[in-house]
Amino acid sequence: MSNIAVIITDMFEDSEYSEPARAFKKAGHTVVHIGLKAGQTVKGKKQGTPVKIDKAVKEVSVKEFDALLIPGGYSPDKLRIDEDAVRFTREFVESGKPVFAICHAPQLLITADVIRGRTITGWKSVIQDIKNAGAAFIDSEVVVDGNLVSSRSPGDLPAFIQASLKKL
Repeated sequence: MSNIAVIITDMFEDSEYSEPARAFKKAGHTVVHIGLKAGQTVKGKKQGTPVKIDKAVKEVSVKEFDALLIPGGYSPDKLRIDEDAVRFTREFVESGKPVFAICHAPQLLITADVIRGRTITGWKSVIQDIKNAGAAFIDSEVVVDGNLVSSRSPGDLPAFIQASLKKL
């Protein structure tokens, strides 16, 4: 089964983490929480879902994982200012391994400069940012472009999870 990295920090969208993580675990995959500081507990923005960071992003390699989940909320915006988080994300997309991005997750992909020429979707407030970064935006519940699976919002979670599990 797959070893899935979840890059996450405070103020993530609770359901965009918890529902895919639950589905991945139920399917027999392992979920590893990657953040800014190992041992730290980060919390979701609405329900305050606690997530303990297993490993610091500066200490991990793409080689350790089979896929990457980037939940939305404010987490991607906070992560995009960290050089190691940006590097890890860039290397993951460039590796060709599956990357699952929902809602505001394109913010981290934009900073990593990995969506130019790609087709993705995301939350309505980042549509122009996606286009400015050189990607084609499609307003759809799930968009699959090579190794990149993207969705717009928590309402798209069933389609997002199904497409992500299919990639695994």
